[in-house]
Amino acid sequence: MDDAVDDTVRDTEKGPAGFTRRALLGTAGAGLLVGAGAGVAGAVAYDRPDGGAAGNGVAAGGRALGTGRVPFRGEHQAGILEPQQACVRLAAFDLADGAGRDGLRTLLQRWTRAVDRLTAGEPTQEFDNQVALDAGPCSLTVTLGFGAALFDRAGLADRRPAALEPLPAFPGDALDPAGGEGDLFVQIGADDALVAVHALRTLQKLATGTAALRWQSAGFARTPGATARPMTGRNLMGQIDGTNNPRPGEDGFAAKVFCTAGGDRPAWLAGGSYLVFRRIRMLLDHWEELPVERQERVIGRRKSDGSPLSAPAGSGEGTAVDLSAQGPDGGPTIPSDAHIRVAAPAGNGGAAMLRRGFSYHDGALPDGSPDAGLLFLAFQADPRKGFIPVQRKLSRGDGLSRFLRHEASGLYAVPPGVPAGGYLGQQLLEG
Repeated sequence: MDDAVDDTVRDTEKGPAGFTRRALLGTAGAGLLVGAGAGVAGAVAYDRPDGGAAGNGVAAGGRALGTGRVPFRGEHQAGILEPQQACVRLAAFDLADGAGRDGLRTLLQRWTRAVDRLTAGEPTQEFDNQVALDAGPCSLTVTLGFGAALFDRAGLADRRPAALEPLPAFPGDALDPAGGEGDLFVQIGADDALVAVHALRTLQKLATGTAALRWQSAGFARTPGATARPMTGRNLMGQIDGTNNPRPGEDGFAAKVFCTAGGDRPAWLAGGSYLVFRRIRMLLDHWEELPVERQERVIGRRKSDGSPLSAPAGSGEGTAVDLSAQGPDGGPTIPSDAHIRVAAPAGNGGAAMLRRGFSYHDGALPDGSPDAGLLFLAFQADPRKGFIPVQRKLSRGDGLSRFLRHEASGLYAVPPGVPAGGYLGQQLLEG
C-alpha cells in the first residue's frame, strides 16, 4: 500500500498554506473539477486518495472502498476539502423551545462522540440500529453548520456573524421555506448509502427532545471506480460540471474559502466557512429538447469533453476560456448569455466559491416531469463577496437560468474543525 493511501488515515503532515497532506492529495492532486461555472456547478471531483480508478468497488492496490477513512478532527471540518463521495444526506434541525445554550452544548457533545466513532467505522455507544454493521467507514464525513435563527434560540445573538443574514430574493426564485434554512445543518457524505443513512439516523435519535428534523435531501455522484480512470463527473444535464472551481494550492485559495477574524468577522469562526445550500430543479424535459449544439451555446462548453467553445474541439476542459474570441461571422464564439461568461470570476469582481454539489432525482412531479436536479453546496469566506453577487448576475443574464428552478435555500456558518479533546461548535459556545 502506497503512502497516498496511508494519508487518508494519517492527517499529521502539513502541506502548502497550512493545508493537510490529506486534503492536498484529495484535491490538488488531480486538478480535475466538476462544473460549467459558478452558478450551477456541481461537486469537486479530484482523484481520490483511496484510488478511484479501479472498478468493482475496489480501490487501487486491491483495497476495498469501504475501508477509506477521513479523519474527523483537524483544522477544518471534514467534508469541505475532501473528494466528493458517492452519496450525500443533507438535513437541517430546529432547536426545541427552551433548549437554550446548555441544551445545544449537550447535543453537540453527543453528536461529536457519535461522529468520532462513526467516521472510524465503529458502532456508536449511545445508539446504533445496526444498519451499517457490516460496512467500514466508507469515507464518511459529517459537516456542521449554524443557521441564523439558532443564535437567538440559544441565547447567542451577540455572537451571530454579520454575514449570516438571510440571502436576498433573486429573480426566478420559487423557494419553499420548509425545504431550506434551519438552525443546525448537517452534510453527511459517504461512499455507501447505508453508511450515510445510518449516520443521519444516529444524529436524529441523539437529538430527540433537543432538536427536531426540519428537512432532509438525498443526493448522489459518480461512484468511485465507475470509470476506467479518474474523470470529471457530469450533472443530470449531461454537462461536465465544475471546471472553474478554485483549487487548493492556488494563490488566495484559503482567503476565498475560509474565514479569518477581524472587522465584523468573529474570532470563533476563524478557520471556518460559510455554506450556501440551494436545491435547484433542472427542467430536463425542456433541456433535452434542445439539440446538442444549442445546449453547448447555453453553457459555453462542448458536451463531449468540456472544452470551451473558444478553443478547438478536443482541447479539453482545462483549456483557458477566451471570452474575446470571435467566430467566422465576427460574433463571439461564447455567447453573451452563456453560463461560463456570466459566471466568470473576471466578470464578478473575482468572486469565487468552492462548490461541492450532488445530483438528486426524486421521481416525477404531478405533471410527469422529473423532480431532479442539483443539491448545490458552496463553501466561501464571505457570501456577500461570493454567492450573492454571482447569483444576482446569473439570475438576470444567464441563459441557463431558463432551465432551472431554485426551490430551497439556506445559508449557514460552518465552524472550524474539531481539535483533539474538543467538540463540534465549541469555539462558538465557549470561545
